[in-house]
Amino acid sequence: MKSFLYPKINPHSFTWVKPEGRAPEKVHEWIQPLTSEADPEKCKSAEVVVVGVPLSRSSISASGASEFPDAFRRAWKGFTTYNLDEDIDLAEITALDVGDVPMHVTDIRRCHDNIIEASEAIHTHFDHSKVCSIGGDHSITAMMVKGLQKAKPGERIGILQFDTHFDLRDMSDNGPSNGTPMRNLIESGVVNGSDMYNIGLHGFFNTKDLKEYADAHGVNYITLRNARKKGFEATVLACLEELAAKVDTIYLTVDMDCLDVAYAPGVPASTPGGLTSAELLEGVLAAGKHPKVKAMDIVCLDPLKDSSVQQTVKMGTHVFLTFVSGVMLR
Repeated sequence: MKSFLYPKINPHSFTWVKPEGRAPEKVHEWIQPLTSEADPEKCKSAEVVVVGVPLSRSSISASGASEFPDAFRRAWKGFTTYNLDEDIDLAEITALDVGDVPMHVTDIRRCHDNIIEASEAIHTHFDHSKVCSIGGDHSITAMMVKGLQKAKPGERIGILQFDTHFDLRDMSDNGPSNGTPMRNLIESGVVNGSDMYNIGLHGFFNTKDLKEYADAHGVNYITLRNARKKGFEATVLACLEELAAKVDTIYLTVDMDCLDVAYAPGVPASTPGGLTSAELLEGVLAAGKHPKVKAMDIVCLDPLKDSSVQQTVKMGTHVFLTFVSGVMLR
């Protein structure tokens, strides 16, 4: 079954069946897969569009992050659409799943080209929707943002990044890997370094030369220690305010390795001393509420490294639902 939108995106196999006589109560009942039979004009009004980006061959550490889009969809059955904390029901808005961007078995460049093409098509067709990309390793962020720029060339794009790492590695050493997306965007001229805000850096997981590159290119970064002194939500809100004054569109990228390993064992580069689950959800909700945050991704979540209770997969799914809650609260 192929999408009318983009022939290289194949909607996943399950069939959405609206429960008889009642509104959807579970997430898997609410998010509808996009099919060739869908009304293109009606679909364009969807508030949220989900796309899977199952690539992890470009990770510099062993990663099964390509498995997360499928694990993410399976996790939907464990969540209701009702958010008790905010007293809202996400089923009141429309969410579509356009399936997965296809990946070549060995050709990473072709995979990245497919992501750019898919991103451009999605942002062009769903020009008012909030696009949520489910990775995949962090290399996908540069490609999704490049596609967004192609779809909206007149807009200045800024990045809000939750991460343990700078992701500014030299592409001549690493290629377009999960360690290079921010440098990729800077050196390709897609995003200014001064329009990048990275929150959550900590510990012994970055080299000094990356910090020096960030300084030289005006990248804004706030260590986790300093964010906690100010308050994590307050830090996020301040960054959003600064970004909003400069850019037209803010892209949120959530690298799940920003979390402490105690909360998220299922990441390729797990670290101690990171964010708590509550802190990350607080920051994601704040970003979701902001009117200039128009797209987001969740990356570097490896279900194969997760525990038997799948707490990292559940957390990644919670991040998505929390972001959508913020969108609904706008």
